[in-house]
Amino acid sequence: MEHLYELVQSHSIVISAAILILAYFFIALEKIPKVTIALLGAAVVVFSGLVSQDKTTEAGLNTQYFINFIDFNVIFLLVSMMIIVNITTRCGVFKWVAIELLKMTKGKPLLVLIVLAFFTAILSAFLDNVTTVILIMPITFVVAKQLDLNPIPLLITEVFSSNIGGTATLIGDPPNIIIGSAANFSFMDFLLELTIICFIIMIAVLIFLYSCFKHQLVTTEEKMKSIQNIDNSQTITDYALLKRSITVLALVILGFITHDITHIATCIIAFIGASILLLFEKPEETFKEVEWNTIFFFIGLFVIIGAFEAAGGIKLMAEWLLNVTAGSQKIASFVILWASGILSGIIDNIPYTATMAPMISAIEIETGREFVLPMWWCLSLGACLGGNLTIIGAAANVIVSENAAKHGYKIPFLSFMKYGMVVVLISLGLSSIYIWFRHFM
Repeated sequence: MEHLYELVQSHSIVISAAILILAYFFIALEKIPKVTIALLGAAVVVFSGLVSQDKTTEAGLNTQYFINFIDFNVIFLLVSMMIIVNITTRCGVFKWVAIELLKMTKGKPLLVLIVLAFFTAILSAFLDNVTTVILIMPITFVVAKQLDLNPIPLLITEVFSSNIGGTATLIGDPPNIIIGSAANFSFMDFLLELTIICFIIMIAVLIFLYSCFKHQLVTTEEKMKSIQNIDNSQTITDYALLKRSITVLALVILGFITHDITHIATCIIAFIGASILLLFEKPEETFKEVEWNTIFFFIGLFVIIGAFEAAGGIKLMAEWLLNVTAGSQKIASFVILWASGILSGIIDNIPYTATMAPMISAIEIETGREFVLPMWWCLSLGACLGGNLTIIGAAANVIVSENAAKHGYKIPFLSFMKYGMVVVLISLGLSSIYIWFRHFM
């Protein structure tokens, strides 16, 4: 074993990079569950000695201890928000709001498209994307059936809206949670920096999608009237839970907004909110709804990337980026934006962001906070918006595709990509203009 450890230590960058690349490859291949790949990779890097199994050494705390590389701010925020959202969803409030909004459209297909798009985007900014599309899909199928419309244009619009809306806030998309923790950005930092550009992108994307789908969004006056007659009186199933969960969710979001005043970490605010709601629930039932696959995927991934970081690989990547861009802040920022946008449509944006965040942190150590500030926002915009490129670009895309197929409406990979390419080009183009005027003028 000693010879193995010596071999690993002498080639640590190459070995840790190989494990990371292999993990990426098998995650992209989607033949093995990604959580299995992440945990297996984590086990290999710990066993091989790339990161340490020991918490302390003779000199004191061990900086190479594998637990040190797991970002528990991200883990606690994810788990807590999953608990809060799952409990709140049970009372039916989100479905009730969606139906009321649709009734206000009077069944006009264009207004239905706009309402579903913005409702999905806003909900995705405060809930996770997967939960949002799971909530909105059943309503979409009902509305499409009553209006005698093909639901695919509505579903594709919802996917794009979900990824755009999730870009706007700290908790809207997992890459932002990783970036927020690594860069020490607050909820308000994201809201103030990204809301305007996300709104502009939403408008531009909706105009494009309507031009593509307008010939399919046609129905009769009689069918439009049927939307106004949808019975929404039984949607709210538990009024006590409604009051409790909405109060806690509102206070948690208020806590996020006032972080700069209270200096209480967002993960702690969410943790407190989840704990309060659990007082009134059966924990074992609630914990069944938590996406533990996602949580353990994050844990395993952090350990794999931690091994690459401990070996000095992240620092080398940072130096390479600075060298290849000749130390230009502008070029480096736009390289990160466009590379992130394209790569995140091909591979999972979570491992990509988890790898890039330590690299930008390493650049920050060398160059200072002001130099890397636009790079953080470029990473966020690229990683989140790039998920619209393909049907496998984000978890929400996959969920919608699978559910549509179950209802007899298959969304072909190339058909989705035909729209996704234009949407991503619009998104990254507008983001580039925004970043230029926001940070370089």
